[in-house]
Amino acid sequence: MMEQLYDQRRIFGLDLMRALAITMVLVGHCGWIFPGDQGLILQLMSLSGYLGVEIFFVLSGFLIGKILYQMFIKGDFRTDSVLLFLKRRWFRTLPNYYLILIVNLIIAFYIGYKIDGAWRYFFFLQNFATPMLPFFTESWSLSIEEFAYLVLPFTLFLSASIIRSRRKTRHFVLVISCLLLLFLGNKFYYHYQTFNNDINYWNISLKSVVIYRLDAIFIGVLCSCLYSRYRNFWKQTRMLWCMIGIFMLSFLAVGVGSLGLFISEYPFFWNVIYLPMTSITVALFLPVLSEWQDEHRVIRIPVTFISLISYSVYLLHYGVVLQLMHYHFDIMTMNAAGLVFFTTTYFVVTIVLSYLLYRFYEKPMTDRRESAIKANLERFFPLRRP
Repeated sequence: MMEQLYDQRRIFGLDLMRALAITMVLVGHCGWIFPGDQGLILQLMSLSGYLGVEIFFVLSGFLIGKILYQMFIKGDFRTDSVLLFLKRRWFRTLPNYYLILIVNLIIAFYIGYKIDGAWRYFFFLQNFATPMLPFFTESWSLSIEEFAYLVLPFTLFLSASIIRSRRKTRHFVLVISCLLLLFLGNKFYYHYQTFNNDINYWNISLKSVVIYRLDAIFIGVLCSCLYSRYRNFWKQTRMLWCMIGIFMLSFLAVGVGSLGLFISEYPFFWNVIYLPMTSITVALFLPVLSEWQDEHRVIRIPVTFISLISYSVYLLHYGVVLQLMHYHFDIMTMNAAGLVFFTTTYFVVTIVLSYLLYRFYEKPMTDRRESAIKANLERFFPLRRP
């Protein structure tokens, strides 16, 4: 664990991005703790959770995009290329997911919650084209990521098999652009086929559904291509993009409400524009954060620690920790001091359990992945810091 905290190959800015994202998700779900309508505070918590997940989407696309881009331009993109990529991702994501899914099923049985369609969770179909089932609800984003891991490499493979192009960067960008247009088009289809003027229904029927959200990850993939191919431009203009990102983030956080752009009156904005705008806003911070390499260890160590355990935190914090605490403690009878203690306990228990899950399960699985496929990976690009 300690060697990873001091690993000089890690990019501090991306660790910061991941640590910030999971912290925002934790804060967002604190809204379940406080009873009643908290007005502005509850709205800010909800926005925090929403933005946290959107950061994960774009960052995930950026990281997998760098791997796929290097594999695509440095060799023939064949079936073994696709399988190598999938092995890396599945070793990283599936062991934790299936373990915590089983834990959630046990908890549901323990508290007497009846689950319909539990089999869908084993194939990430719980929110593929329909609203999320009311169980293990935080897994909606994992379904989106897993389908992105499938759609992207197989589309690249099929296009490379059909079109033999020497301009591989252009080919890569064209494939990503077509995928972006396809899933943006799905939002148009949703808008014209669904009557929706309620933000809660929007949340479960559009924001959390796979076939409408893969573009969030593909925006990050497109950024990875710009990073790899036009690095000097990426670095020289990073502050400009950051300033634009701050402006757009301010608009999303404050301007939308100030201008009265509510879904009841402007459904097209929410159904078609709002989600891609959020992804682009997050992506505008990537040039600055991806170049932020070093930081003093007093700051770097806690940020890297939270970054390393972030996946375990995401899986455990809501359906396991918060649900069990909610089941055993009546927060409706708590005073302010009790709620503060409950919230603090929630954070501490989540961090401790997440560290244990990471240290004794997730990391051994990841180490096994690295030792098993390192030789194959070196065929496509060297394992060194770019």
